[in-house]
Amino acid sequence: MRRVSVIAAAAACLASTPAVAERIVSSLSTHQVMINSSFNGLDIVLFGTAERESGTAARTGPYNLVATVTGPREKLVTRRKDRVLGIWMNVDSRSFIEVPSYLAVLATRPYGAIADTETLDRLRIGVERTVLPQQIGPDVADVVREDPFRQAFLRLRQERKLYVEQTSGVTFLTPTFFRASIPLPADIPTGSYDVDLKLFADGALIGHSNSAFEIAKVGFERFVAVSAQTHGILYGFATVALALLTGWFASIVFRRD
Repeated sequence: MRRVSVIAAAAACLASTPAVAERIVSSLSTHQVMINSSFNGLDIVLFGTAERESGTAARTGPYNLVATVTGPREKLVTRRKDRVLGIWMNVDSRSFIEVPSYLAVLATRPYGAIADTETLDRLRIGVERTVLPQQIGPDVADVVREDPFRQAFLRLRQERKLYVEQTSGVTFLTPTFFRASIPLPADIPTGSYDVDLKLFADGALIGHSNSAFEIAKVGFERFVAVSAQTHGILYGFATVALALLTGWFASIVFRRD
């Protein structure tokens, strides 16, 4: 089922390729964000222009742009709690496989004003249309949008500001020059982030481009993260030793004579 989903996604991408493309020239205010323990979040500015190729017929309506920012993919678990014998306990769970750790969808206007429903569904425009594969028995597949675990997963990610949707997040300052702010929360995961841009006019996709940026830790936080990944056993021993040393020191300081 997983292989079939990949093939279907590839076919959808090929089907959505615009017949007459217009070039998108874009850039970011920074391509690398360095974070430490005092990082409180920031906004990355996305800006660019839509260039119409020579010989292309003039557009009857304005341009619309949808920018989708996708963070590193990871496995996440959503749990459902219920009261059992008067105690709240985890009674069920669902694993989400290879889903974006961060997702932001920024657009010039509500999706329905950009393209028809069929086009939006085919191009997976918007958070609700994003494929979120789940482990269901031996299979990995997405489910209906009304699925309780899927809705809970989206709600929790949005509460942490790790899934963001702004249908007025992109502004055309001139008929061809656009600007948008990509919000990064304080607990943003590290890794490589993809920025996918789709340009629309008259309800059709007419241009597409990609860029990327990276989020990395710096200073002591980077040293700890790298040590945990590259020297796991030594890191574990050091952590246990530090905990024992801290406990012994606390017993000395607060010892009652």
